[in-house]
Amino acid sequence: MNALGKLFLKGLAVVIPAVLTLAITWWLAWGAERLLGRLLKEVLPEGWYIPGLGLVLAMALIVVIGMLSQVLIFQRLGKFGERLLNRLPLVKTVYNAAKDFIGYFSPDSKAMQKVVLVRLPGQDFEMLGFVTRESFSSLPFEPQSDDPVAVYLPMSYQLGGYTLFLDRECLRAVDMNFEEAMRLVITAAVTRRDSNGPGG
Repeated sequence: MNALGKLFLKGLAVVIPAVLTLAITWWLAWGAERLLGRLLKEVLPEGWYIPGLGLVLAMALIVVIGMLSQVLIFQRLGKFGERLLNRLPLVKTVYNAAKDFIGYFSPDSKAMQKVVLVRLPGQDFEMLGFVTRESFSSLPFEPQSDDPVAVYLPMSYQLGGYTLFLDRECLRAVDMNFEEAMRLVITAAVTRRDSNGPGG
Protein backbone atom coordinates (compact mmCIF):
# COMPACT_ATOMS: atom_id res chain seq x y z
CA MET A 1 0.00 0.00 0.00
CA ASN A 2 2.90 2.35 0.70
CA ALA A 3 4.22 1.86 -2.84
CA LEU A 4 0.74 2.41 -4.27
CA GLY A 5 0.38 5.58 -2.23
CA LYS A 6 3.65 6.96 -3.59
CA LEU A 7 2.61 6.13 -7.15
CA PHE A 8 -0.74 7.82 -6.54
CA LEU A 9 0.94 11.00 -5.29
CA LYS A 10 3.30 10.97 -8.27
CA GLY A 11 0.29 10.63 -10.54
CA LEU A 12 -1.39 13.59 -8.85
CA ALA A 13 1.77 15.67 -9.32
CA VAL A 14 1.49 15.03 -13.07
CA VAL A 15 -2.28 15.28 -13.44
CA ILE A 16 -3.15 18.33 -11.28
CA PRO A 17 -0.93 20.94 -13.06
CA ALA A 18 -2.04 19.66 -16.45
CA VAL A 19 -5.73 19.65 -15.50
CA LEU A 20 -5.56 23.14 -13.96
CA THR A 21 -3.80 24.54 -17.03
CA LEU A 22 -6.33 22.93 -19.38
CA ALA A 23 -9.27 24.05 -17.22
CA ILE A 24 -8.17 27.70 -17.14
CA THR A 25 -7.41 27.67 -20.88
CA TRP A 26 -10.79 26.06 -21.60
CA TRP A 27 -12.60 28.60 -19.40
CA LEU A 28 -11.01 31.54 -21.21
CA ALA A 29 -11.64 30.00 -24.63
CA TRP A 30 -15.23 29.13 -23.72
CA GLY A 31 -15.89 32.66 -22.50
CA ALA A 32 -14.51 34.21 -25.68
CA GLU A 33 -16.44 31.80 -27.87
CA ARG A 34 -19.67 32.31 -25.97
CA LEU A 35 -19.56 36.12 -26.07
CA LEU A 36 -18.04 36.80 -29.47
CA GLY A 37 -19.41 33.67 -31.10
CA ARG A 38 -22.93 34.82 -30.34
CA LEU A 39 -22.13 38.20 -31.89
CA LEU A 40 -20.74 36.57 -35.04
CA LYS A 41 -23.85 34.43 -35.42
CA GLU A 42 -25.92 37.60 -35.52
CA VAL A 43 -23.62 39.41 -37.97
CA LEU A 44 -22.55 36.68 -40.40
CA PRO A 45 -24.90 35.24 -43.00
CA GLU A 46 -26.60 31.98 -42.03
CA GLY A 47 -24.30 29.00 -42.39
CA TRP A 48 -21.07 31.03 -42.34
CA TYR A 49 -20.39 30.67 -38.66
CA ILE A 50 -17.99 27.89 -37.66
CA PRO A 51 -17.44 26.90 -34.00
CA GLY A 52 -14.17 28.45 -32.87
CA LEU A 53 -14.53 31.71 -34.79
CA GLY A 54 -15.35 33.52 -31.53
CA LEU A 55 -12.00 32.47 -30.07
CA VAL A 56 -10.19 33.48 -33.26
CA LEU A 57 -11.91 36.87 -33.18
CA ALA A 58 -10.93 37.37 -29.51
CA MET A 59 -7.27 36.66 -30.30
CA ALA A 60 -7.40 38.98 -33.31
CA LEU A 61 -8.95 41.78 -31.24
CA ILE A 62 -6.23 41.45 -28.60
CA VAL A 63 -3.54 41.71 -31.29
CA VAL A 64 -5.26 44.75 -32.84
CA ILE A 65 -5.52 46.44 -29.43
CA GLY A 66 -1.82 45.79 -28.90
CA MET A 67 -1.06 47.43 -32.25
CA LEU A 68 -3.34 50.41 -31.58
CA SER A 69 -1.75 50.96 -28.17
CA GLN A 70 1.40 52.10 -30.01
CA VAL A 71 -0.46 54.78 -32.01
CA LEU A 72 -0.34 58.25 -30.44
CA ILE A 73 -4.04 59.09 -30.81
CA PHE A 74 -5.10 55.83 -29.18
CA GLN A 75 -2.56 56.34 -26.41
CA ARG A 76 -4.24 59.68 -25.66
CA LEU A 77 -7.68 58.06 -25.75
CA GLY A 78 -6.40 55.39 -23.37
CA LYS A 79 -5.09 58.00 -20.95
CA PHE A 80 -8.42 59.84 -21.14
CA GLY A 81 -10.22 56.59 -20.26
CA GLU A 82 -7.81 55.98 -17.38
CA ARG A 83 -8.52 59.45 -16.00
CA LEU A 84 -12.25 58.67 -16.03
CA LEU A 85 -11.70 55.35 -14.25
CA ASN A 86 -9.45 57.00 -11.67
CA ARG A 87 -12.35 59.24 -10.65
CA LEU A 88 -14.38 56.26 -9.47
CA PRO A 89 -13.33 55.34 -5.89
CA LEU A 90 -13.62 51.55 -5.93
CA VAL A 91 -13.07 51.04 -9.65
CA LYS A 92 -9.77 52.93 -9.69
CA THR A 93 -8.32 50.71 -6.95
CA VAL A 94 -9.18 47.49 -8.77
CA TYR A 95 -8.14 48.85 -12.17
CA ASN A 96 -4.77 50.20 -11.07
CA ALA A 97 -3.93 47.07 -9.10
CA ALA A 98 -4.79 44.84 -12.07
CA LYS A 99 -2.90 47.11 -14.49
CA ASP A 100 0.23 47.14 -12.35
CA PHE A 101 0.13 43.36 -11.89
CA ILE A 102 -0.31 42.61 -15.59
CA GLY A 103 2.32 45.24 -16.40
CA TYR A 104 4.94 43.13 -14.65
CA PHE A 105 4.54 40.51 -17.39
CA SER A 106 4.61 42.97 -20.29
CA PRO A 107 7.53 42.51 -22.73
CA ASP A 108 8.33 46.21 -22.31
CA SER A 109 8.34 46.07 -18.52
CA LYS A 110 11.62 46.46 -16.68
CA ALA A 111 10.02 45.59 -13.33
CA MET A 112 11.02 42.43 -11.47
CA GLN A 113 13.58 41.46 -14.10
CA LYS A 114 16.41 41.45 -11.55
CA VAL A 115 16.43 38.36 -9.38
CA VAL A 116 18.35 38.68 -6.11
CA LEU A 117 19.07 36.85 -2.89
CA VAL A 118 18.28 39.05 0.11
CA ARG A 119 20.18 38.79 3.38
CA LEU A 120 18.63 40.91 6.11
CA PRO A 121 21.06 42.65 8.49
CA GLY A 122 22.05 40.38 11.37
CA GLN A 123 20.51 37.27 9.75
CA ASP A 124 22.23 34.17 8.35
CA PHE A 125 19.45 33.08 5.97
CA GLU A 126 18.72 34.44 2.48
CA MET A 127 15.44 34.93 0.62
CA LEU A 128 14.80 35.03 -3.11
CA GLY A 129 13.31 38.30 -4.30
CA PHE A 130 12.78 40.64 -7.25
CA VAL A 131 13.99 44.22 -7.56
CA THR A 132 10.95 46.39 -8.29
CA ARG A 133 12.33 49.93 -7.93
CA GLU A 134 15.70 51.63 -7.73
CA SER A 135 14.53 55.24 -8.02
CA PHE A 136 12.23 56.86 -5.47
CA SER A 137 11.95 60.38 -6.87
CA SER A 138 8.28 59.87 -7.82
CA LEU A 139 7.27 58.55 -4.38
CA PRO A 140 6.18 60.72 -1.44
CA PHE A 141 8.96 59.29 0.75
CA GLU A 142 12.64 58.40 0.59
CA PRO A 143 13.82 55.20 2.31
CA GLN A 144 16.39 55.76 5.05
CA SER A 145 19.37 54.14 3.35
CA ASP A 146 22.49 55.28 1.55
CA ASP A 147 21.62 53.26 -1.57
CA PRO A 148 17.98 52.10 -1.27
CA VAL A 149 16.36 49.42 -3.42
CA ALA A 150 12.78 48.11 -3.31
CA VAL A 151 12.60 44.31 -3.34
CA TYR A 152 9.49 42.14 -3.56
CA LEU A 153 9.61 38.86 -1.63
CA PRO A 154 6.80 36.54 -2.80
CA MET A 155 5.34 33.86 -0.54
CA SER A 156 5.27 30.19 -1.46
CA TYR A 157 2.01 28.57 -2.59
CA GLN A 158 -0.04 31.77 -2.35
CA LEU A 159 -0.58 35.15 -3.98
CA GLY A 160 1.09 37.42 -1.48
CA GLY A 161 4.41 38.72 -0.32
CA TYR A 162 6.32 41.62 1.19
CA THR A 163 7.94 44.70 -0.27
CA LEU A 164 11.12 45.65 1.55
CA PHE A 165 13.17 48.82 1.16
CA LEU A 166 16.76 47.70 1.68
CA ASP A 167 20.28 48.87 1.17
CA ARG A 168 21.85 47.51 -2.00
CA GLU A 169 24.51 45.83 0.11
CA CYS A 170 21.86 43.39 1.34
CA LEU A 171 21.36 42.03 -2.19
CA ARG A 172 23.23 39.46 -4.23
CA ALA A 173 22.38 39.10 -7.92
CA VAL A 174 21.20 35.69 -9.17
CA ASP A 175 21.59 34.52 -12.77
CA MET A 176 17.94 33.49 -13.25
CA ASN A 177 15.09 34.90 -15.29
CA PHE A 178 11.77 35.97 -13.78
CA GLU A 179 9.85 32.81 -14.74
CA GLU A 180 12.45 30.43 -13.30
CA ALA A 181 12.77 32.38 -10.06
CA MET A 182 9.02 32.78 -9.56
CA ARG A 183 8.45 29.07 -10.17
CA LEU A 184 11.12 28.25 -7.61
CA VAL A 185 9.61 30.55 -4.98
CA ILE A 186 5.96 29.64 -5.53
CA THR A 187 6.70 25.90 -5.25
CA ALA A 188 8.80 26.45 -2.08
CA ALA A 189 11.88 25.28 -4.04
CA VAL A 190 10.49 21.75 -4.47
CA THR A 191 10.57 22.05 -8.26
CA ARG A 192 13.23 19.81 -9.74
CA ARG A 193 13.41 21.43 -13.16
CA ASP A 194 16.57 23.38 -13.89
CA SER A 195 17.21 26.05 -16.50
CA ASN A 196 18.35 23.39 -18.98
CA GLY A 197 15.41 21.10 -18.43
CA PRO A 198 12.01 21.05 -20.16
CA GLY A 199 10.30 24.39 -19.95
CA GLY A 200 13.41 26.05 -18.47
